[in-house]
Amino acid sequence: MSNHETYTEEQIARVQRLRPIDDVLFEVLADDKAFCQEMLQTILEDKQLQVMDVIVQSSQRNIYGRSVRLDALCVLGNGEKCNIEVQRADRDDHFKRVRYNASVITSRCTKPGAGYEKIPTVIVVYISEHDFLKGGRTIYHLEQVVRETGSVIRDGYSAVFVNTEVDDGTDIADLMRCMIQDKVQSPKFPAFSRRMEYVKDVKGGLGAVCKVMEEYAIEYAKGEREKALEQGRKQGRREGRQEGRQEGISHAVQKLMKAQGLTKEEAEKILL
Repeated sequence: MSNHETYTEEQIARVQRLRPIDDVLFEVLADDKAFCQEMLQTILEDKQLQVMDVIVQSSQRNIYGRSVRLDALCVLGNGEKCNIEVQRADRDDHFKRVRYNASVITSRCTKPGAGYEKIPTVIVVYISEHDFLKGGRTIYHLEQVVRETGSVIRDGYSAVFVNTEVDDGTDIADLMRCMIQDKVQSPKFPAFSRRMEYVKDVKGGLGAVCKVMEEYAIEYAKGEREKALEQGRKQGRREGRQEGRQEGISHAVQKLMKAQGLTKEEAEKILL
């Protein structure tokens, strides 16, 4: 895959419109230690932080299973696990999603029968498009606090919420600004800039983005198809099974077109 003829003009245009906050693009961007290290050094404000390994959803080394979508699990130099998540939706239960994903990582990274002292430290960095905490800040640190004394409990789990909506003039805000751009050329974030240039290049990582985009579309389509069939069954009991099924599938096609930017023919090919 090394020339323009390999991809359709629509595929190339679709990839060029993607931004790092879009999970399809972020998954490919994050499959790079230098990119993740620069990002975490900035967000966690630790220039000495080292990323030793990164496992993304599409990786063959995916240890947390296809049923749980985690964007990038980083193994730090001190052995801690740091999961980076991106989320554009504003109607999700963000806190429960973070708690659930942290529990999955803890379970998968702990050997059966190991003592509690062996449970790994897990940090979740959650990047959202909106300031859903409504505090007017770029970054928020979540800690467990004893209500009566104000003491912070260090149990090996912490979460950091960062958003692209609020600009507080810090390096973190500058990084978040990069997350919502379709092109990044920032002297402050050279690893980010290099990685963006690579994944957008037809001769570079564009094929990987197209592959992940297709995987996302298929995964999304499977869920929508099941919903459509269930809707069709319910509708069919009232109006005739075939008509109800067709109405459900048609609804799924429209949702897939909107969610993935596909043509009607592309959506139908995936669904049917």
